[in-house]
Amino acid sequence: MCMFLSPDFTRSLSITTPDQMIEKAKGETAYLPCKFTLSPEDQGPLDIEWLLSPADNQKVDQVIILYSGDKIYDDYYQDLKGRVHFTSSDLKSGDASINVTNLRLSDIGTYQCKVKKAPGVGNKKIQLTVLVKPSGIRCYVDGSEEIGNDFKLKCEPKEGSLPLNYEWQKLSNSQKLPTSWLPEMNSPVISVKNASTEYSGTYSCTVTNRVGSDQCHLRLNVVPPSNRAGTIAGAIVGILLALVLIGLIVFCCRKKRREEKYEKEVHHDIREDVPPPKSRTSTARSYIGSNHSSLGSMSPSNMEGYSKTQYNQVPSEDFERTPQSPTLPPAKFKYKTDGITVV
Repeated sequence: MCMFLSPDFTRSLSITTPDQMIEKAKGETAYLPCKFTLSPEDQGPLDIEWLLSPADNQKVDQVIILYSGDKIYDDYYQDLKGRVHFTSSDLKSGDASINVTNLRLSDIGTYQCKVKKAPGVGNKKIQLTVLVKPSGIRCYVDGSEEIGNDFKLKCEPKEGSLPLNYEWQKLSNSQKLPTSWLPEMNSPVISVKNASTEYSGTYSCTVTNRVGSDQCHLRLNVVPPSNRAGTIAGAIVGILLALVLIGLIVFCCRKKRREEKYEKEVHHDIREDVPPPKSRTSTARSYIGSNHSSLGSMSPSNMEGYSKTQYNQVPSEDFERTPQSPTLPPAKFKYKTDGITVV
């Protein structure tokens, strides 16, 4: 880095560009001038150096571009690498101006141009401010556009450096803003009171700052009031129907849960207090056994009729089952033949 010494040697070399402030928009190119003149006494090698003092004052001065020994060095400062260039191809002609392209907000700061050609030395400072143009402006109506209503016309930029200036205009019909709006014609919000159909039309809002402007349009259509009673009644009916439907769903769900719970309880419940049903087979068996036991005292002459008559009294439903054949003791019969009693 070149060292610039005593001011006693600055009488010959002179930088003709004054100190100044420059404002540019983000994304644009900033031209930072630095013109100088030499005298016959300036015989040393020409050295040119540009430095940046960042606006946040938290960083030391940074060399951003350097000309020395007939060579250009522009990779000292990483944030500006590839975006800073000398404007002249012949720096010895007295023009050390630079361009800073694709400006960013981080480029804000004080730039210093230093020129040395021994014994002459000179320097100048330029204050660079990067601003953001207004952009992404949105115009809209905040409220209901009905006759007699109060609502607001709003104009909102997505971005833009302060201060911002606003201007409302009417583009249709009489192209004049209502008198009551005039106090707010340079405000981002216009408050509309007791709206009438005369307010209908197309409006524009223009937002400007020191580096640019942008505009949006709004179509206002003031209409008669809608049938609010019908709307409210419809909304109430809809809410009631929804509540009824929800109630039915809840009722059905609870009923189903109760039924499932009851089925589970019945399925697992062992009722020990109810005796098992009597077997029809055993009933028939005991009935037949009793009849057989009574046959022992009967004579052969009336046994046949008795047995037919008594067996026919057994319920037919008992014979529809297939009972196990009971093992009965052989019946004993007494009768006389030829004067002999046979058992």
